[in-house]
Amino acid sequence: MVKEKIKVLVVEDSIAARMFLVQLLRSDADLEVIGTAKNGREALEFVTKETPDVILMDIHMPEMDGYEATRRIMESRPVPIVICSASTKLGEALTGFRLMEAGAVACVEKPVGQEHEDFHAVTELLLQTVKLMSEVKVVRRWRRDGREKMKPLSAPIKQASRKIEVIGIGASTGGPPVLQMILSALPKEFPVPLLIVQHIAPGFVVGLAEWLNQTTGMKVHIAAHGMVAVPGHVYLAPDDFHLASRSGGILMLDRQPLESGLRPAVGHLFHSLAEVYGAGAVGVLLTGMGKDGASELKRMKDRGAITIAQDRETSVVHGMPGEAIALDAATYILPADRIAGALTLMTNQHQEF
Repeated sequence: MVKEKIKVLVVEDSIAARMFLVQLLRSDADLEVIGTAKNGREALEFVTKETPDVILMDIHMPEMDGYEATRRIMESRPVPIVICSASTKLGEALTGFRLMEAGAVACVEKPVGQEHEDFHAVTELLLQTVKLMSEVKVVRRWRRDGREKMKPLSAPIKQASRKIEVIGIGASTGGPPVLQMILSALPKEFPVPLLIVQHIAPGFVVGLAEWLNQTTGMKVHIAAHGMVAVPGHVYLAPDDFHLASRSGGILMLDRQPLESGLRPAVGHLFHSLAEVYGAGAVGVLLTGMGKDGASELKRMKDRGAITIAQDRETSVVHGMPGEAIALDAATYILPADRIAGALTLMTNQHQEF
């Protein structure tokens, strides 16, 4: 039986870039480019007539940009949308995260010239992401106004046996919108710091921090070596540095070898939290490819920490949390919109659920 090819729509205003992306996608035997569009309006018209399995979408385009096109497609004829951006400048990155807020499932770097040292790695990641995201089940999105509200918990969550000092969160593919959802729903005066490792294309972490700052009401920082993490603040691992914590909330950055092929690695953070804080930590493993952080989440649980894995239904990719669940590493398995409520209760905030 012949395997059906994955049908891709390419949306890009630059003729040269559009032709390059089409050529690149067609070089993969699993992919078929069924159409192109030079702006969001053409993309919107295309999906009313045909149904691609996935859309590769540029950000800045004439007539209708990538944000408006993504919002309208996800409100009318939902299709997995992968944002493809050539620039990691703050404004561009912010727009990319706004697209993810509107319903895009991933953001990848647009490959540059073949002479660039990272060309093969960037193209391989783009092709892998397009193929993986084509399998994501997307649903119609509705406009959201204001901050996210905590949803009631369907299962009882116990308060921690001892005072929680820190929360560690790991995420990969599909992570930014879930992080935004969680941070938006936490109380303004949250009593502990949150340390986050989000796998993301190089150069985008600054935009991620600023987007979360603007949209969640939390104070979000790029972690720096020796910085002291304080309650109610969020610290993101920077590009190409592992993030760990010492006693007293002192943040440590290093460039030790890759873990699970990654730097920063979720596993590196979770390992430090297990060793330093034990039952005084909470670990959260969100949507993402691979298994980074799964065994270390189990280590946290074995040391007395409360651990959470995102459930399959709300994960864009259930790789990382799924691996953790298989290892019995999760104290609780929760949908994305219940995690903030659980964290609030665990940290002894007296709220009604």
